[in-house]
Amino acid sequence: MDLLNAIVALSNFVLIPAIAYGSQLALGALGVTLIYGILRFSNFAHGDTMAFGTMSAILFTWWLQSLGVSLGPLPTALLAIPAGIAGAAALVLLTDRGVYRFYRAQKAKPVILVIVSMGVMFIYNGVVRLIVGPGDQNFADGERFLISARTFRDLTGLEEGLAIRTTQALTVVTAVIVVALLFWFLNRTRTGKSMRAYSDNEDLALLSGINPERVVLVTWLIVAALATVAGVLYGLDKTFKPFTYFQLLLPIFASAIVGGLGNPIGAIAGGFIVAFSEVGITYAWKKVLNHALPESLAPDGLVQLLSTDYKFAVSFVILVIVLLFRPTGLFRGKSV
Repeated sequence: MDLLNAIVALSNFVLIPAIAYGSQLALGALGVTLIYGILRFSNFAHGDTMAFGTMSAILFTWWLQSLGVSLGPLPTALLAIPAGIAGAAALVLLTDRGVYRFYRAQKAKPVILVIVSMGVMFIYNGVVRLIVGPGDQNFADGERFLISARTFRDLTGLEEGLAIRTTQALTVVTAVIVVALLFWFLNRTRTGKSMRAYSDNEDLALLSGINPERVVLVTWLIVAALATVAGVLYGLDKTFKPFTYFQLLLPIFASAIVGGLGNPIGAIAGGFIVAFSEVGITYAWKKVLNHALPESLAPDGLVQLLSTDYKFAVSFVILVIVLLFRPTGLFRGKSV
């Protein structure tokens, strides 16, 4: 019985939160790795692209709610995701036409584009704060839990309760669907194959008659969709605050680099590695160990390696280690 309680506590506080968080990071890292693999620069504005797309979805959600539209037990924000994607797509396409296209035409070095993207990042962040404000915005509605801890305890008779939030389940299901659609698009459609060819060898792709502007356009549209979906899922699961998405840039880049920049499968794996590392290192293991170990060996302290205030430090350490010892990442992406 104690072992079952330990498994439930581990699932409740580590496994389920890490799987949901890892799904969000994986979607964010996919956007970063597509930009790096196809447009060949690290887009530091990606976190604030997520924030802008999520803000657009929030505004549309509020409008739908004012009309009395809802999805019952599911968040109304799911209906607003297409509007959020449209807002983020308009933003990134406008930015590409007004900023990045100039530097591509000049054959600017990637480091120049990185610096430019940092400037774009601050502009995006300022625009989001100006429109929606710097504070927390809670836009989740519908049923909060698929199963609550009290219901689980009543059903099983266990001391520990398992709570699965609706947003956590939605995150995992949506992430699986989005990733499946992305890989189908990249591997089965003519445009997707053109994007992969352009990523592998730009000169050969151009000689084959591939239109580079079309590749760039489609890439930005996919990135806008991935950023918005990841941002909305994160906002529903936690809360929306513009600066939080700025901070998310570190674990997202860590995820992309751990898996291998330019490698979509690596981005997904990296997202879960970073998520489980952050959650596992900042979790206080006392409750799980008290159930799993004999009473004589049960710890007195919290058994917490780092406070949750330092969870982004975990991403930074992972990032540094990978850059030092395996710069191409676990799945041998492009070297940073």
